[in-house]
Amino acid sequence: MKRSRATLAVLGITTLTIALASCAGGEGDGGDADGTIRVAYQKTSAFTAMDELMKKAKKEYEAANAGTTIELVPIEAEQDQYFTKLALMNGSPDTAPDVIYEDTFQIRSDAAAGYLQPIDDYVADWDGWSLYDDGAKQAGLGDDGKTYGVSLGTDTRGLYFNKQLFAAAGLPDDWAPKSWDDVVNAARAVKSSHPDVIPFNIYASKALGEATSMQGFEMLLYGTGDELLDTSSNKWVTGSEGFLDSLSFYKTVADEGLGPDPADALDATWGAKVGNELLPQGKIAIALDGSWLPSNWIAGDNAWPEWEDSIGFAAMPTQDGGGDGFTSMSGGWTLALGANADDPDTAFDFITQALTPENALMYHQKAGQIAVRSDVAENQEYLDYNPSFEFFSSLVKYTHFRPATPDYSQISSNIPVATESVFTGQAAPKDAQAQYDQALVGIVGEENTQAG
Repeated sequence: MKRSRATLAVLGITTLTIALASCAGGEGDGGDADGTIRVAYQKTSAFTAMDELMKKAKKEYEAANAGTTIELVPIEAEQDQYFTKLALMNGSPDTAPDVIYEDTFQIRSDAAAGYLQPIDDYVADWDGWSLYDDGAKQAGLGDDGKTYGVSLGTDTRGLYFNKQLFAAAGLPDDWAPKSWDDVVNAARAVKSSHPDVIPFNIYASKALGEATSMQGFEMLLYGTGDELLDTSSNKWVTGSEGFLDSLSFYKTVADEGLGPDPADALDATWGAKVGNELLPQGKIAIALDGSWLPSNWIAGDNAWPEWEDSIGFAAMPTQDGGGDGFTSMSGGWTLALGANADDPDTAFDFITQALTPENALMYHQKAGQIAVRSDVAENQEYLDYNPSFEFFSSLVKYTHFRPATPDYSQISSNIPVATESVFTGQAAPKDAQAQYDQALVGIVGEENTQAG
């Protein structure tokens, strides 16, 4: 990846809904009643690739289709806030987008909620659909087996480390940790040699929502051999040793001062600061993060020409080196068709314009996406654009995917509650796990859980 993770006051919801209606055209008019296609997507200081793609596709589409206006609605918010604002837009036909930038883990819940409409008939007649691999096609499916989104690419997660800080701490520039202990010991070495830098960043806060769940906690949990949902029984797991060990890892990082100051880590913009400021400034030695970070360093406002000389990559090891030895998590985003689109033919036609081979290549490069379509994956320009692509693509064989269930987003929202409480010292790992288990049972029912 939640529909609305924060409890918003009625006044706040009303105010935000009015603001969104205004930025989306106002006057209570639907997005395409007057030949206008409304396109909603996320934009942040660290993520501008979608904004660039949408502006380019808008210009191209309007030039080729007189009488049609593409109204872009960039939602400037971090991930969970984006989901909340998008949900508010979808709450009324007057503000609902026609084309939606949709996280794959939201597909099932949003389709079930009636926010999306299936696109099977459209993709069946679209030549570009044959370029997508089976995994990318599966990512856009709803619970009913219908297709609701076209994949924009995928991603993996691993460890970034600063070679200069490592050298000063006596650590190798080809660092390849084999266990959690190796990661912690490297952080300890950096803390000893450079007490003024953050030895290790792992996301822990409720404010970062799914980034904490996926880039942080699940990168640990799925390296223990345990999982959130037992795929053989299709039951959610409670009380697992791996869950407790993962929270205990957070406690070690916090107790030993190996991570960021909690006041900083709880900032909703912390993820952007890590990628755009602290790593380039040499203020973080090790960061557990996503494959997209280098795309921000190649060009644009956050360009960092020296990154290839400064940053090394390492696969995240499993807890004790068991299993496959390494682990990763993968997700991705799609372009989806809003259920309230008055002219779905034109809305889907715009999606195909946004995903021409040229545009798809540009987006994969700028967003740091692992290619899921053959014309991009085989393009030498793509392969040469970002030296990190080869490493992060190599992690696909170790990767895991979040449970593709409509209730995952609601369940996942309780993970950052647990990690933050441990990281800030408000709860012991066992108590935080018990709180998560209680919330889980409340969501899915005890009959749909099993002891780990």
